Amino acid sequence: MATATQTQRISIQNILFTTDFSPTAEAAIPYVLAVARWYGSKVFVVHSVRPEAIVSIPMEPAPLDLNFNWQEAQSNMADFMRRDPFPGVGCETILRQGVFWDVLAEVIEKNDINLIILGTHGRSGIKKLFLGSVAEDIFRRARCPVLTVGPRATNNQANFESWKHILFATDFSAGSSHALPYALSLAEENQAMLSLLHLIPLVPLNEERSSIEAAQERLRNLVPADAESWCRLNFEARVGFPAEEILRVAREQHADLIVMGVHAASSPRASAHLPWAIGHEVVSHANCPVLTVRG
Repeated sequence: MATATQTQRISIQNILFTTDFSPTAEAAIPYVLAVARWYGSKVFVVHSVRPEAIVSIPMEPAPLDLNFNWQEAQSNMADFMRRDPFPGVGCETILRQGVFWDVLAEVIEKNDINLIILGTHGRSGIKKLFLGSVAEDIFRRARCPVLTVGPRATNNQANFESWKHILFATDFSAGSSHALPYALSLAEENQAMLSLLHLIPLVPLNEERSSIEAAQERLRNLVPADAESWCRLNFEARVGFPAEEILRVAREQHADLIVMGVHAASSPRASAHLPWAIGHEVVSHANCPVLTVRG
């Protein structure tokens, strides 16, 4: 993982907010509004409707005027926008029929989306194994960063200016290097505390201290030389299991945002059903939103 030489301010012109109109999805609205106002972004509100097959012709989608799900989605979208969820922000609604990820991929490409924001149920264990995780399916496929608001996140962090403690978790991989500029930029804009964290696999007890010191030195080398002039820095290395320790450190330090890289799975759909994926475990159990950047 290369050493950072300078910090470039990130630009977020277009935000995709995907919703199924549930309370879980709407929990992300304050974050969409906060980020959009800070960066002057346009928000694309996206909902996809799975095609409804005609019973007598199993593989043929029903016409939209006969599709109850489509009609219900139109009504839900109209009700949603009538409440003016993003006052003072440019907004466009997109309602499409099709496979969920295919719809999102088209919107991302066509509208040059810079950030996806969504709420998640945070399924885990056996429920995740059978039902999968929509959030993980998105953040392992999307070419842009994804801000996920899990079921345990609170609206205390919904104001962009309140992100005063940012936790960047890294495994020093190339994937993590894609997430680092976002952590640095957000820390600079908020004059925040930036904690850089690396988790070390289990090592013999007599090697722990040297392993921790070596990891802390690598963490220091990640940030620009002038970083302490625009944010406060903390370098921490621990021995333990990644997901558990990331969540523990986030709680101990009262982190307002976790930033981490995620690896693109060779089969994202299969990955979204695995109950032990680190990124998903962090998103599902974190007390704050999590910004993931695919490597």
